[in-house]
Amino acid sequence: QVQLVESGGGLVQAGGSLRLSCAASGRTYSVVTMGWFRRAPGKEREFVAAITRGGTTYYADSVKGRLTISRDNAKNTMYLQMNSLKPEDTAVYYCAADLSGRIDYTGARYDYWGQGTQVTVSS
Repeated sequence: QVQLVESGGGLVQAGGSLRLSCAASGRTYSVVTMGWFRRAPGKEREFVAAITRGGTTYYADSVKGRLTISRDNAKNTMYLQMNSLKPEDTAVYYCAADLSGRIDYTGARYDYWGQGTQVTVSS
């Protein structure tokens, strides 16, 4: 089992920044890929970014150049640095862990999920 706990969400004005963290515990040695997803009110879950154990990153087009995913394997923690935030970034952000190494943009194949952290961007 792998447990994931997100933190760092909050309320920020448009153009501001936030840094999300996702702390993993348990059988973290088995985790290959980690990702961030988000769900806005009334919308379906959306892929944000993913990072492999080796550090290869993947981003949704809507966040490229503004959000940066990183990972500290020694601390079993993943981060999402969010800059130039827009009201449309408002959502609950979830971190996820995949044991297989597949890059899944739907989230359906991730094995473990955190509880989520709310990000609200005011205009």
